[in-house]
Amino acid sequence: MADSTPTSNNEKRPPWWRSIGPALITACVVFGPGSLLISSNVGAKHGYELLWMLIMTGILMGIYMTTAARIGVVGGATPCTLVAERLGRVVAAVIGINLCLICTAFQFSNNLAVAAAAETLVPKVGAQWVLFGLNGLIIIFLFAAKQIYRFLERSMKFMVGVILVCFLLNLVLAKPDLAGIIKGFIPGLPEGLSLGLPKKVEGSIQDPMLLIASLLGTTFSVAAAFFQGNLVREKGWTIKDYKNGIGDSIAGVCILTGISAVIMITTATVILGKPADDIGVLAQSLQPLLGSTAHIIFCVGLLAVAMNPFLINAMIGGSMLADGIGKPAKMGDPWSRRFTVLVLLVGMVVAMLALRTGERPVKLIIFGQALTVIGNPLMAATLLWLANRKDIMGDRRNTLLLNILGGVGLLVVIFMAIRVLCLLVLKLS
Repeated sequence: MADSTPTSNNEKRPPWWRSIGPALITACVVFGPGSLLISSNVGAKHGYELLWMLIMTGILMGIYMTTAARIGVVGGATPCTLVAERLGRVVAAVIGINLCLICTAFQFSNNLAVAAAAETLVPKVGAQWVLFGLNGLIIIFLFAAKQIYRFLERSMKFMVGVILVCFLLNLVLAKPDLAGIIKGFIPGLPEGLSLGLPKKVEGSIQDPMLLIASLLGTTFSVAAAFFQGNLVREKGWTIKDYKNGIGDSIAGVCILTGISAVIMITTATVILGKPADDIGVLAQSLQPLLGSTAHIIFCVGLLAVAMNPFLINAMIGGSMLADGIGKPAKMGDPWSRRFTVLVLLVGMVVAMLALRTGERPVKLIIFGQALTVIGNPLMAATLLWLANRKDIMGDRRNTLLLNILGGVGLLVVIFMAIRVLCLLVLKLS
């Protein structure tokens, strides 16, 4: 366990906003184009009725992000390293590979979302050429940049500011129903939703909870929370930064949940009952209702959302794979960069193949996001196990309340994983 020498009361701490970084990067990678589409679809289809679920998943995400941050700060090593020291390298490798696969699924969704935007904004160029060019430029940057983490942290702070301003302005112009919003915080399932498992009806698969599973997969991503333990190590935080780590995690979750809620409320207000099948349709649907100015604001925010997770998500997958197999996990390390390129290429190729099938991108995005919940139970169980070990956390082990909330989160991801596995079996049968 790391040195627990308390920080001197006379030591001057930097302003709180300068300590924000790791959780902001996590929030940016979780809230990508897929999250935008899913939050928009939920709002357009169900109105304000599922705001309570968004808040619930935000709380659960906060529990796991703070848990991972505490493990990284107090344990003095990344979660995978701590697992390898106690359970062996094979177990750590399974965790790293699992998280890398989850990031690859997200990357597939991110590529599809960019393709959907490209088909609307630059139809003459072609979505596949846009994907090829964008991934190529990112790979060039990846090997040319020296201080990758510092660049990501600074750019994400700017981009998050742009996103918040753009979507908050749209929300103000939309003039939502305050009473309806308050009612939306009361738990309940909209008509047509059930907790039953997916099933085949007359040859077609029916799963009314698929959109909800995708919402859970994007706002309650245990895999992203798990990586928080790596990010605080990348930042170089020690036990002296314990409070900063917790505050940073809370700030990141508030940003993630807040942006999702703003988008859900906006679409529930202006396009309730109308299709939000892709990003281009969504932007066009908002234009006549909010005006041309709001449409421009939305597109600027959309661009920021689209670019946020593209590199970060791939780097999480690459560095976690390196960490799991015992290689240096720093984002700038050669092994992490190589594995990052692998995630980028696989995500791009799978997206291109999917586009050739003619399937509507929004359906593929929703399915790809739902697929990410399969690996979450392993991540959640590992974090809870590490957070309760005395040899790692000392007197900063999980409290009873944290274990109860963490247990609820574990049950949620197990339930959603079972649903997705049933869906996959039906699709393959």
